[in-house]
Amino acid sequence: MNTPLVNVDWLQENLKDPDLIILDGSPVSNKANMKVKHPGIRIIGARTFDIKNKFSDKESNLPNMMPSQGAFTKACQTLGINANSKIVVYDNLEIYSSPRVWWMFKTMGHENVAVLDGGLNDWMAKDGATEAIGDQTFLPGNFIAKYDADKIKNATQLLENIDTKKLLVVDARSAGRFKAEEPEPRKNLRGGHIPGSCNLPHSKLRRDGKLLPKEELKVIFDAMDLGNKPLVFSCGSGMTACVTLLAGSLVLENELALYDGSWSEWGAGDGAWPIA
Repeated sequence: MNTPLVNVDWLQENLKDPDLIILDGSPVSNKANMKVKHPGIRIIGARTFDIKNKFSDKESNLPNMMPSQGAFTKACQTLGINANSKIVVYDNLEIYSSPRVWWMFKTMGHENVAVLDGGLNDWMAKDGATEAIGDQTFLPGNFIAKYDADKIKNATQLLENIDTKKLLVVDARSAGRFKAEEPEPRKNLRGGHIPGSCNLPHSKLRRDGKLLPKEELKVIFDAMDLGNKPLVFSCGSGMTACVTLLAGSLVLENELALYDGSWSEWGAGDGAWPIA
């Protein structure tokens, strides 16, 4: 695969590829209160990629933080993932958490990974085969993670950036949350945004459950006047920032990274980080 995004037609045509692994990256719950249309169902042969319980740093008090290189390796091997695996990831909210899984694999050195545009809903709309979700076991894979630190930024780096302005932070939350005009869905978080950041809500980059065509995405990103600076994407917990990051990867040449702690860290009530 030479693209970060594939459609249902592509997946149906390649379903019998022996190197293909389909991952179901659906979240257990979501702060956007989005409703699942097809609960308890997965694409036939898909493997559950449990972000919350298997692929997050359990020692962190922040949600969805990247696991260590070793923990990611072990969890992937348990899923039977190999170094030569062609990975397609989807979720049951069309395109919500799957970009997070895509970026995790990119961060861990696996380039042959793509998101299924439209997710489970589009797969079922086009009569794709499904099965009930159940327990699974696999022969151990030989995947070895190689963590790329340039793809993840932390709060200290973004604090320094307020003065240096070497990076540009793109906030994928709603405009209301960015401007502190809407309450945060998580408790004890202040309103506002990182000083110097700009706002591009992930919801504006989708239509009918899919990412907008590249031509439309380019118009949106061009209007942001982002220049050539490296971009760092942020949201509430590092999840939907990856939707905006994925869209950007289709039309931008900038270096791209994720602020993993996102607003769950920066907006914390202790006031450790400045807010605009």
